[in-house]
Amino acid sequence: MSDEIRHECGIAFLRLRKPLSYFHQTYGTAFYGLNKLYLMMEKQHNRGQDGAGIVTVKLDVQAGTPFMKRIRCNTGQNIADIFKQVQMEVEEVEKLQPDIRSYPELLKGYLSYMGEVMMGHLRYGTQGRNNIEYCHPFVKSDINPTLNLSLAGNFNLVNTKELFHFVEKDALASVQADSDLSAMMEVIHYFLREEEKKQESSINWQNVLSKACEMFDGGFVAEGICGNGDAFILRDKHGIRPAYYYIDDEVVAAASERPVLMTAFKTTSDKIIELPPGHALIVKSNGEYTLERILPEAPKKACSFERIYFSRGSDEEIYKERKALGKLLSVKVLKAIKYDLKNTIFSFIPNTAETAFFGLIKGAESYLNEIKVSRIMGWGKDFDEERLQQMIERRVRIEKIAIKDVKLRTFITEDAARNEMVQHVYDITYGTVREGIDSLVVIDDSIVRGTTLKESIIKMLDRLGPNKITIVSSAPQIRYPDCYGIDMSKMGEFIAFQATVELLKENRQSHILTDVYAECLHAEKSNKLSSQNFVKRIYKQYSIEEINVKIAQMLKTSDVNAEVEIIYQTIENLHEACPDNMGDWYFTGDYPTSGGNVVVNKAFMNYMEGNLGRGY
Repeated sequence: MSDEIRHECGIAFLRLRKPLSYFHQTYGTAFYGLNKLYLMMEKQHNRGQDGAGIVTVKLDVQAGTPFMKRIRCNTGQNIADIFKQVQMEVEEVEKLQPDIRSYPELLKGYLSYMGEVMMGHLRYGTQGRNNIEYCHPFVKSDINPTLNLSLAGNFNLVNTKELFHFVEKDALASVQADSDLSAMMEVIHYFLREEEKKQESSINWQNVLSKACEMFDGGFVAEGICGNGDAFILRDKHGIRPAYYYIDDEVVAAASERPVLMTAFKTTSDKIIELPPGHALIVKSNGEYTLERILPEAPKKACSFERIYFSRGSDEEIYKERKALGKLLSVKVLKAIKYDLKNTIFSFIPNTAETAFFGLIKGAESYLNEIKVSRIMGWGKDFDEERLQQMIERRVRIEKIAIKDVKLRTFITEDAARNEMVQHVYDITYGTVREGIDSLVVIDDSIVRGTTLKESIIKMLDRLGPNKITIVSSAPQIRYPDCYGIDMSKMGEFIAFQATVELLKENRQSHILTDVYAECLHAEKSNKLSSQNFVKRIYKQYSIEEINVKIAQMLKTSDVNAEVEIIYQTIENLHEACPDNMGDWYFTGDYPTSGGNVVVNKAFMNYMEGNLGRGY
């Protein structure tokens, strides 16, 4: 994605089902659990750089012995710094007892983070600020071990104020006043406390989580550990955010991405199970587990952006889907270049678009092969070896056109100077384009704001002297804000929205903006802002192609000589390529929860009022 956007967090959960001594004897280390937790977090580093944290819980400790320990970090090298602190504690203990690694139970007594139940989290800040207090996991302490609760997750909730009100907490008095995790934890703890009052032999977590999750409006995956050793991983009823788990006789493990578990536990994809929407994997303190339904069945709306961009492409299914996204675009691209493969060069920006690029090339090659066969068949017997060889060797032209440089910084504060530096985020491979002859086709994962395209990429490509630059997005037009984990919350930032507004102005239809704004105000007053997405009406005035043309005009500055064309993926192709991830609200405006309608309408109201705040 050429436009940087902040996005989902990552979770990592691990429950050791054997004593620490077993892992020492079997694998030669009592640190098996911590090593696996570290690996699971590192393999999800793509999911968060704002901060990280871990929590460990010790089982069967004597009364008065600390049993839950947390460490968080937001220094930039978050995962490394966390486990460096763990390692430093080990080294301090070894100074007192050099052979302590050979005694797992002693290690457990001496080391704060040596436990049997543990979870890690990688954070991208959306709601809340990025200081250390907002890093997951959160911990709610209580004198009763059962009522100690630690929670972390990958989500956004759009009804945090209502949740704080339910538990009679003054959110403004809380350190995490605008944190949806804090609101979620308070509600789960409320029902946990109610369950504990029953004084039964064990907590009915299905009952606790069902009551709590029924109140959450948003897309969420959360992991939690209770002080008594019980733990859970839960997922919203639409399956918006991803979660997978792995279980054998040694461990119960969960993470946000399938390949993480495959790598960490050296297993195959068929052993990794997707956590079903509306379910919770509950692991009791004795190591037994159950998969329980906690929310009623609902249409699955798993986030399609996970497949397009956010998740690592090492997942077998995601890799195939991204190639399919590129291949499905090939028909439009070939038409745009008038099928002139001889004078067209294909490339990709940034590196995360490489898999979709492979698919695009595959589609172009299929067309070229059809041409080859047709030409050869048309020759009859009128050809020689040289002519046949030349035809067979025709290829789609591909080049590594752009290289992303290290992050450039400027000490000059003027806007013009900053814009000049932005143009050099990428550098070009000179000598790849025949000036005045060749055209360029460059694929991107998605185009959100278009800022990097306008200020850097298109200008950079134009320096090579192509006749035409075609920018291809493997995702459809992003038209609406997200409120379920991706930090895309402001209407005015979307280039598709900006282009539509420009078209309305040019065609003297700006009154539609004020009409929709009036509808939103009326709905807000009558408490019906969640009833529908009023903003859809704005886009109905123009076709996708008309908006594409306007976007291309807006992204081409006066100093660019080449013709510029923008091609977006279609919704139909997206669904064909990613059939199991139908969450497409940022493209279609069809939100899976009523809170999404509130967010989009408020985001538009903020735009009309000049309010730069988020819609939730």
